[in-house]
Amino acid sequence: MERRDLFKVAGVGVAAVTLSACTASNAASSAVAGATKAFRAKSTGKRVVVVGGGFGGLTMAKQLRAKDKSLEVIVLEKKDIFMACPYSNTYLGGLKGVNLDTLTHDYYAPANAHGYEFIQTEVTGIDRGSKTVTTTSGTIDYDILVLSPGIAYDYAKQFPTWSKEKISHVARACPAALMPGSEHLALKRQLNDMDDGDVIIIPPAKGKYRCPPAPYERTAMVANYIKQEGIEGKVIVLDTRGGKFAKGKAFKESWKEIYGDLIDYRGSTEIMDVDPVKKTVTFKEFANDDDEKGTVKTHKYEVCNLIPNNVASPLIRMSGVKTNGAGYAIMDGTSFRSKTDKNIYVIGDCVGHGIPPSGQTAIWGAKRAASEIVAQLGGAAFDSGSGLPANNANVCFSMVNGNPNEAIMVTHTFSVNPANGNLKGKGNVPKPKDGGGKFRSAGTGKLTTEWFNGVMREMFL
Repeated sequence: MERRDLFKVAGVGVAAVTLSACTASNAASSAVAGATKAFRAKSTGKRVVVVGGGFGGLTMAKQLRAKDKSLEVIVLEKKDIFMACPYSNTYLGGLKGVNLDTLTHDYYAPANAHGYEFIQTEVTGIDRGSKTVTTTSGTIDYDILVLSPGIAYDYAKQFPTWSKEKISHVARACPAALMPGSEHLALKRQLNDMDDGDVIIIPPAKGKYRCPPAPYERTAMVANYIKQEGIEGKVIVLDTRGGKFAKGKAFKESWKEIYGDLIDYRGSTEIMDVDPVKKTVTFKEFANDDDEKGTVKTHKYEVCNLIPNNVASPLIRMSGVKTNGAGYAIMDGTSFRSKTDKNIYVIGDCVGHGIPPSGQTAIWGAKRAASEIVAQLGGAAFDSGSGLPANNANVCFSMVNGNPNEAIMVTHTFSVNPANGNLKGKGNVPKPKDGGGKFRSAGTGKLTTEWFNGVMREMFL
């Protein structure tokens, strides 16, 4: 079956994102990176600079201005357009009514509406001593710095034998689509253009990564797309977790009942090679936990979605605050303030707290941190442990069906981890009242869309 419908993107200028983390540090030219001229007048003592215009950063900017109109709040973001990762799997899955307009917004409207400043620029240096941030536009000083830069991909450490050229080739050919921008467009285009054949999805092999249910929701949504388009093929998941992943029981129930053998989950694998020219993935598959040797297999694909291991954005280490081995900031107790520097806060995916990295978690953390920042700048005390444990601090939805729209969900309670004084999360995957004893339901599908639309209104209106 030939499927070559033109994929059109009308009126949306999506900035290209760097697909390989190993090239990110070379993005700015040496001449621009060395800019030292200040592009804003010196702070009068109440300036908060927010690095990153995602869920956490935009919520932070709005909350700070709402809590204290005297604050000067400046958001620095290298992209020129906002694109939501949460709910983006429904776009890949071809759900009715979901398009690029659903996921994208401009940054200037909310900045004007809420009274903060948005500057499109790239951060190239952070000096905690002078309390300045160097960007491709020049330098700016801060009183409080909020870091919400998101994640980076760790291709090089995961695939140490791959050259930089190989990594770049695989990243382009098998877009991860875990960061907003061109990756999602590329993966969508590949799905739209595919002939009969298989889609291979490769979740991160180990470590903490953005939105733990994301690869498994994507599995369902790609299967939904294949099913509705009548494509002859399967969705093959090459995982390392043996079925023990976020909302695992709920996902597996939904996959089996909705898609049958359309989804082929292989939970004990190790990726050895990806050949974008031959369109093959070579991997070891292990029979059980005692199988140390494994069996080498090669599988041909039409579309490959390889999501590499995640690390925190290099901007966290650039700031000089203490981090763990994967670059996540070490936090000051239950606060979202760095343990290293009382004038630096970290929110979103880069925190060292034991809580799930998600859009809702970033929003929750930004609201708490905004209150603490306002108190700090006003010389007032703040108890970062107030309100804990926090029930339903994170509510995460995953769409699993498109006809009808059905979803599953997980809720998390955040509390104090007695071992280190940081935050920890405990999850619960409920069965909805309208689910007939199952984890998924149309009601939860409706809640998924309502949650996303509500969040968009909160940040952009």
